[in-house]
Amino acid sequence: MTRFIHDKFAKDYLEELLKDYGEVKASEKVSGEIKEIDVLFTPDKQQSSNIQILGLLGRFAECPAIIEPYRNPASTDEICDCILKLLEIKALLRREAKANKTKLQDSEITKLWVLTPTISETRLSSFGTMQKAGWLSGVHFLPDALRTAIVAIHQLPQTPETLWLRLLGRGSVQSQAIIELQGLPLDHPYQKATLELVYNLRENLRVNQELEADDRELIMRLEPLYQRDREQAKEEGRQEGRQEGKEDLILRLLNRRIGEIDASLIGQIKSLSIEQLENLGEALLDFFSVADLETWLNQQSI
Repeated sequence: MTRFIHDKFAKDYLEELLKDYGEVKASEKVSGEIKEIDVLFTPDKQQSSNIQILGLLGRFAECPAIIEPYRNPASTDEICDCILKLLEIKALLRREAKANKTKLQDSEITKLWVLTPTISETRLSSFGTMQKAGWLSGVHFLPDALRTAIVAIHQLPQTPETLWLRLLGRGSVQSQAIIELQGLPLDHPYQKATLELVYNLRENLRVNQELEADDRELIMRLEPLYQRDREQAKEEGRQEGRQEGKEDLILRLLNRRIGEIDASLIGQIKSLSIEQLENLGEALLDFFSVADLETWLNQQSI
């Protein structure tokens, strides 16, 4: 079943996003009848302001959190199982605090975030969920004592703040999020790593013979993006190869012309553009000493 492929993607993806901000444990087991938490997150004591870049997901990670992503709509029993895991974690924290003779602070108690691609109003009503002021639509809170929220990904507004959660949605919600991900600046700290995870998901789905319609649509959506990025990577590799080839040639010519040069000068040469390397290749024919090279390099930085 492709669900397991998506489960692995979701765990790897959330770990990649959250690892800079605290301890992430994927597939963490809890006591009692063996149960497994998808993602158990403990934030660093010194909270990083960079976590805001994760938008709504960053808000979830401001305190200890269990994050349970579902590929298919979470059933009533599945949500109840998640709440049971949360209560077992809370009981463990209470026992540890008692053994250490410390008071368990409210900020130390884990919260549960159930991520479901869709959910019916009937199911939400059965859990007595409510909207809270200051939170986006799509985040449905259970009564406060349960420290739980159900996140209906299909109801989240299409804004940058929700991008990192919408990537775990289905169908058009996930497809739109992938388009937005691809459009992020190339220097965005999570764009490249997330795209690689998405492309790995694509590869794992392609070898599966029993694909759902959503998965076939996802593969088709990713194909042109994947091919474009691979071509770009090849071109960058060719450019890098040409750069290194020119650097090696210039260094060999300089060694023959003026003798061996020191590491600092080699570093300056390696920082030159291809055009500057070509100019140096012509200029070095007139060099008689290392001083000539130094003069030429100094002129490039003016």
